[in-house]
Amino acid sequence: MLFEQYETAKSSTKKKSIVSQICTELTVHAQLEEEIFYPQVRAALKDKELIPEAIVEHATLKELIAQIEDGEPSDDLYDAKVKVLSEYVKHHVKEEQNEIFPKAKASKLDMYALGEQLLQRKEELLFKP
Repeated sequence: MLFEQYETAKSSTKKKSIVSQICTELTVHAQLEEEIFYPQVRAALKDKELIPEAIVEHATLKELIAQIEDGEPSDDLYDAKVKVLSEYVKHHVKEEQNEIFPKAKASKLDMYALGEQLLQRKEELLFKP
């Protein structure tokens, strides 16, 4: 996992490179969920609690990512911010895996089609010219 690589990295250059990759992947992941996954799951489940909470978590995640991207590994709070980001992501993933995904799978959503939409959009976001 990238966060584990960050913890063992010694040089500022390596830390910055790993953090750049972490932030890119998390930003794309959040965008995928917000554009495609959350709206479909919210509609299928008629959800008024889980998805709004996840959206608020994404806003916090984005703010922390912005702070990290604006910083340098030599900054006093840089390592702490990356650590909090790691913990926040673990918490968010656990909630999705334990609450949102089981309900989405049990719904009438076509999870295969949804997965295809997510993959196509991810490729667009990561490999745009």
